[in-house]
Amino acid sequence: MPIPTRLTELLDIKHPVLLAPMGSISGGALAGAVSAAGGLGLIGGGYGDGEWLERQFAAAGNHRIGCGFITWSLQKRPELLDLALASRPAALMLSFGDPRPFAGAIKRAGARLICQVQGLRHLEDALEAGADVIIAQGSEAGGHGARRATLPLVPEIADILARRRSDAVLVAAGGIADGRGLAAALLLGAEGVLVGTRFYASTESLAHPKAKAHMTVAQGDDTLRTTTIDVVRDIPWPTDFTVRVLRNEFVDRWHGAETELRAAQAQEMARYQAAVALGDFTTAGVLGGEAMGLFDTVLPAGEILDRMVEEAERALAAGARRIVAAE
Repeated sequence: MPIPTRLTELLDIKHPVLLAPMGSISGGALAGAVSAAGGLGLIGGGYGDGEWLERQFAAAGNHRIGCGFITWSLQKRPELLDLALASRPAALMLSFGDPRPFAGAIKRAGARLICQVQGLRHLEDALEAGADVIIAQGSEAGGHGARRATLPLVPEIADILARRRSDAVLVAAGGIADGRGLAAALLLGAEGVLVGTRFYASTESLAHPKAKAHMTVAQGDDTLRTTTIDVVRDIPWPTDFTVRVLRNEFVDRWHGAETELRAAQAQEMARYQAAVALGDFTTAGVLGGEAMGLFDTVLPAGEILDRMVEEAERALAAGARRIVAAE
């Protein structure tokens, strides 16, 4: 059964589940599969590759989808926004930077503006940009993020929106991989969830099969936030953000020794790039979150979403029964 919320109404979707626009992972096939199952799939614009974006929009077929960008990277290649908007996305998501310079173009194109925030300072920029959807991302999330945890961040932002922007729709992200997480997010004051790590390990994901396999046997304790992956790739991220990655030999060697890594960058970058090409994840990074400990199989995205919604319905009903029984 559908779980109707203001998010499903705003985006005209069946279920309050969005695909995180993971760069090089959330391609058109995955975005289309999530939308076909009743959520909204978002293609990951990553650091910006126009030809790749065009291929992925084509790969989504006729499914209604959206797209997401790393905002500070988009500022270097603003023409990519026009390229994405030309495909008439249902929504455009911006994260990790000031969304205000792009908000007007997104709204004029008729797309919903989704802004992901990792703290209250980022929230201010999103509110000034007139975001239709605010995603509160906790540090449990895979990939890049900040320091705030999902559990307290979501209700804190829910309270702020109730006072200042009651028309904005709140979505929770970070550590959500099953129906229990969806149910919990709704009870915290969100009206939907953004899911990355679980869809990373989906059939349609562009991730390497070995990376997906590593995820299915990992636990949340096997991840940590670090800057090693950005240092070795020579991608200078803003200091507010680190990246949550699955621990491996490379991360264990260099985490906490980033100064040394920078000194050895030329050699280590070549080794890292070779590992990525070979699918050697003792060196290459798997950018996933603590939610890795909540699943153990690679499944089609549609099945993942169906299970999540069914589990959420059961969790909400079971919670209500426990409360009634306690009374």
